[in-house]
Amino acid sequence: MIRSRFGAFTPARIVAGDHDLSGRNVIVTGGASGIGVETARALAGAGADVMLAVRDRVAGERVASEINQSIGADRVLAGTLDLASLGSVGSFVDAWGDQPLDILINNAGVMATPLLHTAEDLELQIGTNHFGHFVLTMGLTRALLNAAEDDRTARVVQLSSIGHRRSDIHWDDPHYRTRPYDKWEAYGQSKTANALFAVGFNARFEEHGITANAVMPGGIMTPLQRYLPKEEMVAMGWMDAEGNVREGFKTTEQGASTSVWAAVGEELEGIGGLYLEDCKEAGPWTKEDPVHGVMPYALDPESADRLWALSEETTGVKL
Repeated sequence: MIRSRFGAFTPARIVAGDHDLSGRNVIVTGGASGIGVETARALAGAGADVMLAVRDRVAGERVASEINQSIGADRVLAGTLDLASLGSVGSFVDAWGDQPLDILINNAGVMATPLLHTAEDLELQIGTNHFGHFVLTMGLTRALLNAAEDDRTARVVQLSSIGHRRSDIHWDDPHYRTRPYDKWEAYGQSKTANALFAVGFNARFEEHGITANAVMPGGIMTPLQRYLPKEEMVAMGWMDAEGNVREGFKTTEQGASTSVWAAVGEELEGIGGLYLEDCKEAGPWTKEDPVHGVMPYALDPESADRLWALSEETTGVKL
């Protein structure tokens, strides 16, 4: 099992601190809020040129300016990307072109939404969290290949969640066309899809110089919880009645640390297809420790191939 010298609560800037990322290009989706901001800050602080791929361009530019001021250099820019619209994804890919891309961090996501749909009529959670990122990553594959070098792979970092334990993928009806909608089940299958996409992408591109790993960032209070009423979070034990977050939750900078390690850690050079948490490779999920670990179905190669075929069929994007 692969481990780093860092722990669950190590700040992202410490994880990135020993690395010189000068000349490397990074894209962070959802980089205008939550752990995306701190992921971008840590990588830009280590010298990388970072693009924040965001729905709200104004918010993205504001965050980019704030990060640039905090690191004392102009290394962060914002670009428009709405993962719930494959047309928007295509426009972002076209704007990036073939310029080398060293690190792609698929960080953006939605959680526990009402039954909503993307522009292509896909259920919003799996449509945004998985299918949008599938099209984005496939569109940027040439750019990733252009960054790969003989002694260094390009890397894809796919944000998953312990929420994947709530559901495998419902292959016959992933978009709830005929079955009752459950917001947590839908979130769970989207996070399972994120982990399986890392497995499938890595299997196809590792030999060409691109690796992919999935990341569980930990429990963090961010705008990801925007659809959850306070009463529900209290009932789940995430906070008390006064709104105080329970012990064990991370700050946003701590929550970004595993993403940053997946992007730059020497221990992971040339290695992909893993599910990472707390700056280490995760072990199997157990009932005794339900907030850590990975379910076997989220790393199953056959399921990864099945998801790949479904993704190609759904989006029309193929190798």
